[in-house]
Amino acid sequence: MAETRARDHDASRPPSPLHFTAVPTPQPGEVAELAPGLAWARLPLPFILNHVNVWFLDEGQAWTAVDAGIESPEMRALWEAMLAGPLGGRPLARLVATHGHTDHVGLAGHLVERHGIPFASTLIEWLWARIRHADSHEPPKPHVAQYMARNGCDAALVKRFATDRSTFATALGPPPRQIERLHDGAILAMGGRDWQVMTAGGHTEEHASFYSAADHILIAGDQVLSHITPVIGVFPGEPDADPLAEYLASLDRFTALPEDTLVLPSHGLPFHGLHLRLKALRDHHVKRLDRLHQALDRPMSAYEAAVVLFPRAMGDGHAYLAISETLAHLHRLRGDGLVDVETDAAGVRLFARH
Repeated sequence: MAETRARDHDASRPPSPLHFTAVPTPQPGEVAELAPGLAWARLPLPFILNHVNVWFLDEGQAWTAVDAGIESPEMRALWEAMLAGPLGGRPLARLVATHGHTDHVGLAGHLVERHGIPFASTLIEWLWARIRHADSHEPPKPHVAQYMARNGCDAALVKRFATDRSTFATALGPPPRQIERLHDGAILAMGGRDWQVMTAGGHTEEHASFYSAADHILIAGDQVLSHITPVIGVFPGEPDADPLAEYLASLDRFTALPEDTLVLPSHGLPFHGLHLRLKALRDHHVKRLDRLHQALDRPMSAYEAAVVLFPRAMGDGHAYLAISETLAHLHRLRGDGLVDVETDAAGVRLFARH
């Protein structure tokens, strides 16, 4: 599961082998230049993961922005202050999304309407954002109840997640109604640079990252983060998915980029050390798979397995994400032929190693 702290540095961690930018982290409302024509802003979030990075590409008389933050009065005011102040009073010309999660596109609909600008996104990410926004207004959710029950949750937990309207739901405003569709491998001109669109699955279905071959810069989104791992989970909308297989395959694609690439993640600090980080991300999941495989010496539900894999998260009330990430690892073990699954008389799926 994604780590529950979003600090850039943590004294309890060993020194990182990555080389982080020397550019001071911008405070809310500030913008920092990372390279000619490329600026960085950090937007606060009311979640455990307490910020999201957005990027501004200089178009001369206007800006292209990558990602938007959440929908809230405070975020709207922050954008107005950035545009009027450190961004020089120049308007937005286009908004580009890495993916459709709330912290990335929650404010997208407002910005597109407010500035009358196009919105560029992959098709699946745009559609999923629109579906999540529509679903957020329609509790209870029978498919969520079925998902939780078949993965071993008790009646109280099933009811809670089937009827809950989370902070994430309220922070997702109406998504834009039109898109400029992004395709894998296409070249997108932003801020005087050509960026190759690299789509990948795992964290989301069609996440887009953007790579400038001329300058060795990667706008990575959530696909490659520096100190935390992106959530790789199985969710009620696609309960039999194998997202970890897609995520691990995506790491191979990014390994083809040069080692000296400057990585711009959506959370944490910009850094060099791409290949080291890709290896660490892969090793992280391999260790989790090994640990889970060893624990399955008896049939277990996803709930029981999550207690083994994520005991702190389960104890802290984060069962939904913990179970989703545990399922991603269980499904990968099953895909590798290392575990079997059966359904008991109560309709609960039980996993056990061979």
